[in-house]
Amino acid sequence: MVASSQIIPGMTLSVDGKIYRVESAVKVTVSKGVPFIKTKLKSLIDEEAIEKNFKLNQDVQEVSLLEKKLEYLYLEGRDYLFLDIGSLDQVLVPSNIIGDKVNYLKEGIEIKAMFYGDSIFSIELPQFLELMVVKTEPGDSSLHSTNATKIAVLETGAKVDVPLFVESGDIVKIDTQTNDYVQRV
Repeated sequence: MVASSQIIPGMTLSVDGKIYRVESAVKVTVSKGVPFIKTKLKSLIDEEAIEKNFKLNQDVQEVSLLEKKLEYLYLEGRDYLFLDIGSLDQVLVPSNIIGDKVNYLKEGIEIKAMFYGDSIFSIELPQFLELMVVKTEPGDSSLHSTNATKIAVLETGAKVDVPLFVESGDIVKIDTQTNDYVQRV
């Protein structure tokens, strides 16, 4: 337990049975009232953002999350099977935790996973991945602009805009945070 006056951005709290990351915390003092701590919290499960006020020095439950490195193995039913690199245990991650990140899952990719007890709350992909282009839409060759692009389908199924010179079979570097093409490798 910590006092609400000790809440800082980046902390992880348990509020009403849900786990939240603190996005911001500000002490609010009103002229004719009791000061309080105003926070913005983001759920680690569904990314829902809420605002919550705490009385000054109210006890709040801080949660310690454990970070583990996992290696993607394969899709098993609706869930995704990973290997815990530290313990060599297999970990089944529900598809709702993976979300849109499924577009960049490829056998052998290492991710960071955040655990609370035995429950996994979130995963983080490497910022950059090198993936093969399996298909490109035909580009308009009449465009001579330096920023003309076409859509490429990557080996993981992700679709990204790439320059006109990128062809099927090329390996491209992708920023997984922004879904942007970085360079041809």
